Amino acid sequence: MKDIYLQALTGFDHLVDTAADTDHSLRNTFKSFWMGGYECSDQLNCFGNRVDLLAETRHLENIHEDYQRLQEFNIQTVREGIRWSKVETAPYQYDFSQVKLMIEAAAATGIQQVWDMCHFGYPDDLTPVHPQFTNRFVALCKAFLSFYREQVPVGQVIITPINEVGFISWLGGEVGGTSPYGVRMGWDVKYALTQAYIKGIEALKEMDKEVLIMVTEPLVNIVPPEFPTEHELQDALNQHEIQYQVVDMLTGRMCSELGGRPGLVDIIGLNYYYNNQWIVGTGHFLPWANEEDDPRWRSLASLLMEAQNRYQLPLVIAETSHPKEDRPLWITYIGKTCVDALEMGVNLQGICLYPIIDRPDWDHLTDWHQSGLWDSNIFDPNERHLYKPYAAALLLAQHRVATQLPGAVPAEAAVYKF
Repeated sequence: MKDIYLQALTGFDHLVDTAADTDHSLRNTFKSFWMGGYECSDQLNCFGNRVDLLAETRHLENIHEDYQRLQEFNIQTVREGIRWSKVETAPYQYDFSQVKLMIEAAAATGIQQVWDMCHFGYPDDLTPVHPQFTNRFVALCKAFLSFYREQVPVGQVIITPINEVGFISWLGGEVGGTSPYGVRMGWDVKYALTQAYIKGIEALKEMDKEVLIMVTEPLVNIVPPEFPTEHELQDALNQHEIQYQVVDMLTGRMCSELGGRPGLVDIIGLNYYYNNQWIVGTGHFLPWANEEDDPRWRSLASLLMEAQNRYQLPLVIAETSHPKEDRPLWITYIGKTCVDALEMGVNLQGICLYPIIDRPDWDHLTDWHQSGLWDSNIFDPNERHLYKPYAAALLLAQHRVATQLPGAVPAEAAVYKF
């Protein structure tokens, strides 16, 4: 079964062979290879209640301290979000005062920020399939960039227009978990979001030549059951291919009527978690530790190479984490497999720990995931508690990866603090 499945994965046998053809001349765009992501979701949850995880985690109140804590781990780049539902106070009217505080905190601490325009949340009067959605989103992008340039007149700015279109179109269009609470309309949501995405990119790049676009989409491996029929094998391959639809549309590989084309996307961000490999049609995940040596499990390195071969663009692991006590084991695995990817020739530009601070569940806000480098006290979210086993494993992973990154600082001396 292993041989049948691997042969069916188009291009899999040539992952290593094609690595040598990749152009690695692009200089690193980020201040640090390791990054921190602050959870900024502001969507309507499954109960129709507005979620604001920046508020729940008290990141805004503690942003200077949060940024200073990153220095122990040589993290100088972070992902942040403007929270569309908060900044657009009425149609085409904006309040960027809290974004200004975030920009000022970065300037004071030397942190580089990567900005999400839309991280799952839309204003109350909009859904992705609303006829004015694209116009409103383009106006938001323009308003943000104009405001940002008032604060930071020169220099590169990295923007993710819409986070995880593939995921949110499934959540909101297939299973009714968020706005527009649809079922069996995932393609319609995805198409509408990508249309707005393309127009947003065009507006941003027309305004400012220093804008770089980093897309962030899930990276998954969808496999057939054991001893699959031809239909099950083809179904798994088809479902696996769907993960690329959004970037294919942005780059003009499909739905050319939307205006996607090469040059709109500069960096491919790939979000990868412990449950990103599953058996098609069952809801059952492949165990990431792969203790039973399941041949269907694929290394993260091979998945990264698959994405690089498809788009020939620099890659970032834009989100990764694990809940609770397995955090150290997970980051050890991430460090090891990223070394493998770099040795294979993958143009990997960074790894973002997401969330860097623990976060609550979207639908049940009293349930905190314990997935951050720092845990929060649910009774006082202003508190930050370093999870020391994770911290020690991270520092060792940083040291291991640094051996493949000329000029990187390993930070090995800090290991003894834990």
